Amino acid sequence: MVAISSTEPANQGAFRWTYVVLPVSFFIAAAVLTAIFYTMLPDQVAYRFSGEEPTHVAGRGGVIAWVIGLQFVFALIAFAITYIVTGASRRLEVEETDISRTLFTVMGNLMALPQIILLFAMLDIFLYNAYQIKLIPIWVFAVVVLALGGFALGYYFVRAIRQTRRQQTNTHQE
Repeated sequence: MVAISSTEPANQGAFRWTYVVLPVSFFIAAAVLTAIFYTMLPDQVAYRFSGEEPTHVAGRGGVIAWVIGLQFVFALIAFAITYIVTGASRRLEVEETDISRTLFTVMGNLMALPQIILLFAMLDIFLYNAYQIKLIPIWVFAVVVLALGGFALGYYFVRAIRQTRRQQTNTHQE
């Protein structure tokens, strides 16, 4: 059941930066890492590997444009989705609750999952090309991140369901 507010508070359904803090932070981290490693990278950067051996190379600018561009796109998508949904809740005058704020935060920061995997891949590429250091396989890192993300999502959904039931119980008792 959606509660409709008769008087709209000034910040009801307002966009909050906490809704997209992780995607924005990972974009900034990618930009900082790129600035740190840029001068250490060769003109031709190895970006795909078979075991420990590089199999594909590309120009430094192209690799950097792809990883920074993808980070930006993920952050932009997180911002756009969250901004649109909070705007829609404000237009529909849906009462803002702890549950809605939690769900907006989870929804907006969900884009951080592919971003952290991309950030790890970028770090792996940079470390190999600058120092010939290879990290763990990206697929292992991706499985761990996605599993942890799944547990976190499960936790927030269980929490939201409990809060909803608690509010319904309190409403029925009144």
